[in-house]
Amino acid sequence: MNRLLLAAYPESYRSRQGEELLACLSEAYPGRSWPPPREVVALARAGAQVRARAVVDDTARPWWLDGIHLTALVLAALALVPYLQDVWHWALHVDPGRNAIAFHFSGWYPWSQGPGTRTRLLPYGLLPLVCLIALLRGKPWIALPAAAAMIYAGATFNSTTFFGDEGKAGLGYYGLGAPITAHDLVLSGAMCTACAVLAACRPARLRRHSYRWLVPVVLAMFVAGDLHLTSVSPAFQRGLFTLEAAALIAAWAATAATGDYRWLIPVAAFAFIRTQATVIQPNGFMQSLPHLVVLVLLIAPLPALAIAAQRRQSRALPE
Repeated sequence: MNRLLLAAYPESYRSRQGEELLACLSEAYPGRSWPPPREVVALARAGAQVRARAVVDDTARPWWLDGIHLTALVLAALALVPYLQDVWHWALHVDPGRNAIAFHFSGWYPWSQGPGTRTRLLPYGLLPLVCLIALLRGKPWIALPAAAAMIYAGATFNSTTFFGDEGKAGLGYYGLGAPITAHDLVLSGAMCTACAVLAACRPARLRRHSYRWLVPVVLAMFVAGDLHLTSVSPAFQRGLFTLEAAALIAAWAATAATGDYRWLIPVAAFAFIRTQATVIQPNGFMQSLPHLVVLVLLIAPLPALAIAAQRRQSRALPE
């Protein structure tokens, strides 16, 4: 079981020092297949710091390019969130009936047409999913047309049903603030801009991630699809808030460990998009928390990351 802890460390570290770390654990905790919880947390934290330093030490690409790549990935995931259930049902040819997440229930699915309903060819959620997969593999020239199609679908949501109207005229991602629907072009426009910048660079300079990173996405689709969890249900929102908080803490920890500013770029883009949705659509606010509290929670991570990076750089100078 101790070998599972090595997954927190990059492969290069495991090949060099993995056996030595396992020997130390066996010596410190003889007869135990798993160290105490405090040691598990310490090892996971150390592994995350080693991974962050390995990213910074990789000079194959400038830090700002890596930051834009991370931003595009974050925005693609954010755009996909409301459509997890929908894409899962579409892929498996499942008619959710009254468990669908907006209007024209069975008419969204060409294989389950109902009287008086409108059909669609593809679900809108496929577009951010294509972006996410392409960006994970470092292929922004594939993500760019999908992001452009998101802008087109959002701009023409009153005149086309090619992708249906769910998420465009219906419900979208809430989080702590107002909904971000497909006709709010700030999200899709920012993602398209990031993909265009990445596509203009040499593909070899972009970081490529393993398909294993898609496992949590498939798991989230499975849970949302089988349990019919919509993006506005309390359980869904609590889970999202937990993930967002964990991601922000991870970004702060990586920044504090390395003094690098690349993680500030996706956090800034995320905060800007969520803040503008809350300010522009105050009537759509879910009232989970007061407006001012939400805005503070969205904006506060930006100076926190900047200060963490500056303090790390200040400590590194005397060394």
